[in-house]
Amino acid sequence: MGLNLPALRAAATAHGRVVRIVIAEHKGSTPRETGTSMLVWPTGQSGTIGGGALELQAVEQARRISEATVLKMPLGPALGQCCGGAVTLVLEPFTPETLPQEREFYTRPIGTPADKPLAMRRAEKALRGGGQAAALLWQQGWLMEPLEQPATPLWIYGAGHVGRALVDTLEGLPFDITWVDTARNRFPETIPDHASPLVATNPADAVKHAPADAHHLVLTYSHALDLDLCHAILSHPHRTLGLIGSATKRRRFGARLAELGHTTAQIEGIICPIGRRELGKAPKAIAIGVAGELLTFDAVHAAQQEATA
Repeated sequence: MGLNLPALRAAATAHGRVVRIVIAEHKGSTPRETGTSMLVWPTGQSGTIGGGALELQAVEQARRISEATVLKMPLGPALGQCCGGAVTLVLEPFTPETLPQEREFYTRPIGTPADKPLAMRRAEKALRGGGQAAALLWQQGWLMEPLEQPATPLWIYGAGHVGRALVDTLEGLPFDITWVDTARNRFPETIPDHASPLVATNPADAVKHAPADAHHLVLTYSHALDLDLCHAILSHPHRTLGLIGSATKRRRFGARLAELGHTTAQIEGIICPIGRRELGKAPKAIAIGVAGELLTFDAVHAAQQEATA
């Protein structure tokens, strides 16, 4: 979690002035944790810091401020909430001209605090020396946040019912979606902002353009296309390969892919069927299961990288 500069830039470009609300500190039981943020502009908002009276009051304040503001809010009867905790919110206005610079972290004073705390200077020095990405630090009126890391590339092949459910379900999650199909009219009329459509007469030809760390989900209207895609993806560096279908389809594809020269280990790495069987076979149920699988895989992968760093 960090400051999502592309999203902030897009909102400021679209609306001229936006206020970012971030939970700088939380204590006790609260709806959301430190680092959670949302954006507010005169006619709308995106994201959430937990909803309810806390968010309503913060949004109303955000639309009134002219400079960065700190709100300390106990979550008790005064807000009609029984969480019992407390949050410190930082509200910051941004325009396209005042956006943060591109770097690994963003440190700034909120209001007119004392000199930058020693712990924050040490954290910045460690980062410049190649240390781990900073967690949010809130000390003595100074706020330091990491800039949110680029989203994980996810290539979805097929714009049918399951493909559409996947794209809808993955909105707001940390994936950069490339959505591939054979013709523009196979996509919905309105494509969500978080997915980039790619029309390819032969989708397998597009695989070579995917980043080496991309997830791939194969769910086209054709078994022949699915097989060609699996062959192309296994021949290209990738993070995971998920294939819609049954155990029977998996066996048949496994035999054919072996004939095409792929190893047993490569074939066994294919996730098929995708999703969680206990959730059912409806497109939305499949999409929810796949979202959980992707998030779990990336969380485990990140933890393993951190442990070996």
